[in-house]
Amino acid sequence: MASVNRPLSPHLGIWRWRVHMLVSILHRATGDGLAIGGTLLFLWWLVAAATGPEAYETFLSIASGWVGITILVALTWAVYQHMMSGIRHLAMDTGWGYDLATSKLTAILTILASLTLTAITWAIILYV
Repeated sequence: MASVNRPLSPHLGIWRWRVHMLVSILHRATGDGLAIGGTLLFLWWLVAAATGPEAYETFLSIASGWVGITILVALTWAVYQHMMSGIRHLAMDTGWGYDLATSKLTAILTILASLTLTAITWAIILYV
């Protein structure tokens, strides 16, 4: 018979949202997004290039429009966020950064670094 006083299994209803959780979820989401979105974009480009000039012009017109630029900026941010989070995880794999203050700081820095690197990358692409 089940005991009434048994401990509950932790779930999202119990835990308060913190930046550490966000970065962990973003790491998984950006990895999946890069794998799926990057593959689909690459395949579309490859098929358009192999199909002919008209298909490639269609690809270029969409990719250089506001929808394409938005998708490319999102993919750029995903690359940087995944990379920064991966570096954070690599450092944590050595046993460094598990205390709450350092973990919170590095989680915030991964988000700030990814946004900064994305902005720098796109400033170079659009204005240089």
